[in-house]
Amino acid sequence: MESASELVEFPLLLTPIDSHYRACTIPYRFPSDNPRKPTPTEISWIDLFLNSIPSFKKRAESDTSVPDAAIKAEKFAQRYADILEDFKKDPESHGGPPDCILLCRLREIVLRELGFRDIFKKVKDEENAKAISLFESVVNLNDAIEDEGKRLENLVRGIFAGNIFDLGSAQLAEVFSKDGMSFLASCQNLVPRPWVIDDLDTFKMKWSKKSWKKASFIYNSGADVILGILPFARELLRRGSQVVLAANDLPSINDVTYSELIEIISKVGFQLKDEEGRLVGVSASNLLIANSGNDLPVIDLTRVSQELAYLASDADLVILEGMGRGIETNLYAQFKCDSLKIGMVKHPEVAQFLGGRLYDCVFKYNEVSSLQG
Repeated sequence: MESASELVEFPLLLTPIDSHYRACTIPYRFPSDNPRKPTPTEISWIDLFLNSIPSFKKRAESDTSVPDAAIKAEKFAQRYADILEDFKKDPESHGGPPDCILLCRLREIVLRELGFRDIFKKVKDEENAKAISLFESVVNLNDAIEDEGKRLENLVRGIFAGNIFDLGSAQLAEVFSKDGMSFLASCQNLVPRPWVIDDLDTFKMKWSKKSWKKASFIYNSGADVILGILPFARELLRRGSQVVLAANDLPSINDVTYSELIEIISKVGFQLKDEEGRLVGVSASNLLIANSGNDLPVIDLTRVSQELAYLASDADLVILEGMGRGIETNLYAQFKCDSLKIGMVKHPEVAQFLGGRLYDCVFKYNEVSSLQG
């Protein structure tokens, strides 16, 4: 794990950061709330994390890399449930009051203390292999769309479709265990537009008139990095942008890590790059991979790796993708450059907060002049 001294503020956050940035989007409590009594919002989120324990326990039980996995999985379930119940009695216990970052961090701490490093490894490997086999056909389908605006919308729908693959959501974990995810069907079956936050038409207009020198993707995704993020990144590369993909330092849920992403890019490259090193016809020489320094499915942008801070410092487009990075944290984050927040709403509590539907989509575009003007 990165030491705290090695983590720095993301350089493109609007300053002063203290007054402009709060990582967690949904306030679980307000200053006027009794510090010793849990708020209704805290209780509903604690319950959401309690409800996810059985699916995490099941993954942990089947982790063959851990001796006595079944016994340790039971210990995880009990310990984490006890912590969550403690918050209901005293919100200030365990470093509280709780927010989505603390609730995720405590879950990871309990898993790692018991020796569970990556309980979703097997399912990630299976999904990545499937996704790599589909990559070329997904890219070719996009390339066949001549209208630039329609092609952009199709690429965005691909990000949302990939975003459905989320084993941190109890309902989706259940769906996935039954029949897997059909990527192309998911693209067609998104909730109809307008989405709960829908700046796609504005972004389409900018896309046709403007190009970005360097785009920095900070995402939380499993297999969808291959079928959602990479085709979008490839389109940016084709338009002349440099692209930085930032992946987690350590495993969390089914998020692809930095080391896994390097492996995926090399596998995709081995299968699909031509003799001149192009990614299905597009040069990948401007594609950079960064370790974000993060180890959670959400991200606090005041704590990123020096590597990401350096590589992203001159970006003119920041893209935060996924419910964890782009909605539950950072939806209202303000940047010194243009930004996109893209994610699917997969928790009823998030849908209620945004005033949208479950599985609704968020596509939030901020142009720097409109933020600072």
